[in-house]
Amino acid sequence: MKATHWMVLSLACFVSFEAATCQTVDSLKTEADEKAKKGFSFGAVPAIAYDSDLGFRYGALANFYHYGDGSIYPFYKHSLYVEWSHTTKGSDLKQIKYDSEYLIPGIRVTADVRLETEQAMDFYGFNGYETRFNPALSTTGSDDYISRMFYRMDRRTFRVRANFQGKIIGRQLRWFAGVSHYNLELGSVDIDHLNKGKEGDNLLPKVDGLYDRFVKEGVIPSDQATGGGVTTVAAGIVADTRDNEPNPNRGIWSEALVLTSPGFIGNKNPYTTLILTHRQYFTIFPNRLTFAYRLNYQSTIAGQIPWYMMSFTFSSYENQEGIGGSKNLRGVLRNRVVGEGYALGNFELRWKFAKFNLFKQNFYLALSPFIDVARITKPYNPYDGFAIPEAYRGSEDGFHVGYGAGLHIALNQNFIVAVDYGLAMNTALDKNDGKSGLYIGLNFLF
Repeated sequence: MKATHWMVLSLACFVSFEAATCQTVDSLKTEADEKAKKGFSFGAVPAIAYDSDLGFRYGALANFYHYGDGSIYPFYKHSLYVEWSHTTKGSDLKQIKYDSEYLIPGIRVTADVRLETEQAMDFYGFNGYETRFNPALSTTGSDDYISRMFYRMDRRTFRVRANFQGKIIGRQLRWFAGVSHYNLELGSVDIDHLNKGKEGDNLLPKVDGLYDRFVKEGVIPSDQATGGGVTTVAAGIVADTRDNEPNPNRGIWSEALVLTSPGFIGNKNPYTTLILTHRQYFTIFPNRLTFAYRLNYQSTIAGQIPWYMMSFTFSSYENQEGIGGSKNLRGVLRNRVVGEGYALGNFELRWKFAKFNLFKQNFYLALSPFIDVARITKPYNPYDGFAIPEAYRGSEDGFHVGYGAGLHIALNQNFIVAVDYGLAMNTALDKNDGKSGLYIGLNFLF
């Protein structure tokens, strides 16, 4: 494990130790015994976050909650999440997200504005194992070394989104409708910028990376090479019987959505995607041990999705980065599994091993061993005769597996700091999915 990994893990252990020493005799209590929160509450995290794919993240983020008179606790009336952060690997993020069922009576509103710049975003080609990953090409000192930026590209993303949910049968069955607009600017890694202040062996060579080679060889269509604007509309049905959204003990959360990017509103590459997701939570020991799993399927069913939109996953609540990394396939390289369709499974145990009250706030600590699995179900095939060039071609795609464990520190059940460490399940001779990943962020995975 790298030294930076140990630094972050030591910090997480320090936070856990400080909290544990404040327990009282009756600190191991159930959620029913907790004092309901009223009015405003917030949790804030300074610049202490880490992701093996993105580097150290520094800046500030906060989540503000309004609980009203406390009668709906741990549910809230309004939530406002604000983040500005930057990472040591050149990613800059500015985001504001709002969530409420009370802004428009009877309708849940989730809206956000997000601007993200990534100087060295991961790009490993298409269709999983069909594009071979050779770590030697980006490893300094290896015989096959080309550049540390060989599997990187530059991306700037602007997104604005608004989702709405209304009741069909109480909270348990809801309709969903949403609209999003993306504008993506794509290009080669700016080597001159990254080389500023460097000299000698630290200088990056000015050579083509995988993205540049795929553009030149026609693997990436020329009219999509530098990105573009995409507007999508979505509709569907959501079934939700969870007892607590941030970390349910029981219930299901399932949805069927159709997302389309129609040509009549200005999209150059119209397409339609089907998204099916089922999440279920089982109580093994009340308020202590829960088993949770998520099954997700996403695939284009009409048209041809632009290649740069395949690196996003969609749901009724959150749109995330594509398969691989902290949000869905922990331990596997970020964006390793990219195609027109995929299947994903996440399985984890969640053990709340300590609960206590500190500074008039409710806390709990939880451990969560997990296993994540994914594979391509519909390969990317943008035109007749498409094929990955022989020089970069691997084998037929199979299952991509990550496994590991997480530590979670929760404030008032809603603000949850998460530390996950995952390992990629590679064969002894084939490291096609990378080695491992350490992720520090917010909330349980699902």
